Amino acid sequence: MSWAEHTVIRDGVRLSCRDTGEPDAAGGAGRPVVLLHGLAGHSGEWDALVARLRPRHRVVAVDQRGHGASERRPGDVSRAAHVADTAAVLAALDLRGAVLVGQSLGGHTAMLTAAAHPGQVHALVLVEAGPAAASPGVQAEIAGWLDSWPLPFPSREAAADFLGGGPVGAGWAAGLERRADGWWPGFDRDVMVDSLAENARRDFWTEWAALTCPTLVVLGRRGIIPPAELAEMLRLRPDTTATTLRDTGHDLHLEHPDELARLVLDFLATT
Repeated sequence: MSWAEHTVIRDGVRLSCRDTGEPDAAGGAGRPVVLLHGLAGHSGEWDALVARLRPRHRVVAVDQRGHGASERRPGDVSRAAHVADTAAVLAALDLRGAVLVGQSLGGHTAMLTAAAHPGQVHALVLVEAGPAAASPGVQAEIAGWLDSWPLPFPSREAAADFLGGGPVGAGWAAGLERRADGWWPGFDRDVMVDSLAENARRDFWTEWAALTCPTLVVLGRRGIIPPAELAEMLRLRPDTTATTLRDTGHDLHLEHPDELARLVLDFLATT
């Protein structure tokens, strides 16, 4: 897949973006789509979805601060910093009227960006993301999970097996970096843990209720968003479109990219 590589600098922090460029005229000229991965993820997680969107849309996949080819150890990992990064990418790449698509913490960032910058965001797609507060112990849980990784992995195949196997394990393993002694994550463990501090302290229902753009919520039946949270989201914003996919979990964008692409394309066609 061919990409243009962009680097956006905001407040001294390097943000790496991959850009498909404008779609072929025959495919149509839909609104630009910006993809935001989740915690400990990478922009390559979206490759299968990008392949399905690019005939109709310009697609930009961002390595968020602390991840992948972007700044490895930024001094600020607050929610506000992530929102400001996303707004800076929209401005720097002239992505007017963009659609933000985010998974997990990336979906949370997309939601907050749409609330803070309504004039820059045309529509919003949340994949396994919502406004409720995380568990108070979420940082310890993530720290324990990352500490369980048997680093370095001897190969990407070994990493994929450890990280769940199948398309989910392969998607996670694709973000690893090869060093002389093996394969390592494309992020620092402490940065990931610190990035969840604000979510563990408070909820973001006020920001959710303030949204004015068309919104699609896609959840996995075995995902992390409980039914009560979705019910409250729909009560506060009854015009939200919501779908739950069976037989899938939190990484549904890796498990079922075809189904997610169909849902996103259908949603974009109506906005």
